[in-house]
Amino acid sequence: MTTKPERPDRGVTLADIAREAGVSLATASRAMSGARGVSAATTRKVREVAERHSYVVSPEASGLSRGSTGRIGVLTRHIARPFYAEALEEIESVLAGHGLDTVVHCVRTPEDQRSFFERLPVRRKVDGLVVLALPVTPHEKERLDLLDVAVVAASGQTADYPYVSIDDAEAGRQAMDHLLMLGHRRIAMINAIDPNASEWPIELRALAYTRALDRLGIPVEDDLFVRVPWGADGGTEGMERLLSLREPPTAVFAHSDDLAYGALRVLRRAGLRVPEDMSIVSINDLPMSEVLDLTTVRQSAGLQGRLAVETLLAMLAGEPYEHATITPTRLIPRGSTAPPTR
Repeated sequence: MTTKPERPDRGVTLADIAREAGVSLATASRAMSGARGVSAATTRKVREVAERHSYVVSPEASGLSRGSTGRIGVLTRHIARPFYAEALEEIESVLAGHGLDTVVHCVRTPEDQRSFFERLPVRRKVDGLVVLALPVTPHEKERLDLLDVAVVAASGQTADYPYVSIDDAEAGRQAMDHLLMLGHRRIAMINAIDPNASEWPIELRALAYTRALDRLGIPVEDDLFVRVPWGADGGTEGMERLLSLREPPTAVFAHSDDLAYGALRVLRRAGLRVPEDMSIVSINDLPMSEVLDLTTVRQSAGLQGRLAVETLLAMLAGEPYEHATITPTRLIPRGSTAPPTR
């Protein structure tokens, strides 16, 4: 008896194949197209499911392994601040070199962020997403997973996505070791609070502050650790609080350069000299830091942006990639730090 070939199940899509095989849509696409980066076992499972349904890959579906829209999304909180602008410029440059467009979504406020994750305006409009210096909650990750696209975090580790970042604890250690080696013992920290985030690995910088003092048996005084909103105004508020103490610190570790700028403004207006009366060190090395002669720990936003988008492109192409990439930091000593005079 001759068995007639089974008719294709024309209602089945690649998404159905992926769901039945227990893999993502992008993985199913790569498995069906024979792209690299998918294990032999996964490829065999996907193709067995496809064969069971007599599924044939359409040109549109196979395009997923290469990038079907020609666009990559970037989700970030700021676009004008120097750090973010530097990273975005590098991301756009890399994508343009690959003939891809950059779609930027900026969520400046908690309301903007909530709206983005509820509406997911990038759905079916991008092939991948770079999350730039933006923490993602478990619920927000669930929403992003609905996009079924590759996601990479730049400048911070968020959820369990592949990421490119500095080692914040190491950067903080470099800043604190510099002050301690100069002879400072009464050291304060101005730490930044991101009003939109419940938690963020940036707290590792604060951990570096407490660890450095603990190593020398120096007690951490609550009054010397101030938490302020992000930005130069936060640095202003933090330094005003420190100067109001009966015994102000001899040195301050600022969470980032923009906080240090606000702190320097307060010291200048108070008639205090930097570094004779107060030393300041921070993290970032933004362009203005050299102008202000600020000692800081340098990180490269552009490098983090470039490596993040290169990781994303490797994922889309089914090529090997690193899940975690740590970029270097380096202390840049300038005129804002010196040995204490009291």
